[in-house]
Amino acid sequence: MAEDLEIRELRPEESERLGRLMVEVYSGLEGFPSPEAQPQYYAMLARIGAFSEKKDARVLVALTAAGELAGGVVYFADMAEYGSGGTATAARNASGIRLLGVDPRYRGLGAGKALTQACIRLAEARGHAQVILHTTAAMRVAWELYERLGFRRSEDLDFMQGELPVFGFRLRLAAS
Repeated sequence: MAEDLEIRELRPEESERLGRLMVEVYSGLEGFPSPEAQPQYYAMLARIGAFSEKKDARVLVALTAAGELAGGVVYFADMAEYGSGGTATAARNASGIRLLGVDPRYRGLGAGKALTQACIRLAEARGHAQVILHTTAAMRVAWELYERLGFRRSEDLDFMQGELPVFGFRLRLAAS
């Protein structure tokens, strides 16, 4: 259950382990490009900890009660650092979420939801009006989670990553 999870920032000694987890998760998605098809993307996943060096970016992890790494995500308080295709990097008064991944052994425990909600709380604390993220058809479980949390499709954020259509989502936050 999500209440048994600890959500916190990635520690340097966990970076390599989280990178391996992300590569495993994304390469296991049916219909998602393979590491051979998009080697630069997978190199970025393997070095996910490097995102914490970007301005106003935070890498968050979910840990089980036993201290096992259940998943991770990258939160961006500055969309200029978001690094996607399309128009998202020009968004103002917005936070971004990228690269959510949950270890298959821990799916169904609420790690993805808890990580996403932690990012939403960070955006609210910044006083941002919206949270932006992207997903693909291969990420149907995440897509459904985002919709349950109130994110709505935002076609103006869509782009192509090579041959892969990437779909934009937006969550409007209460005015602060």
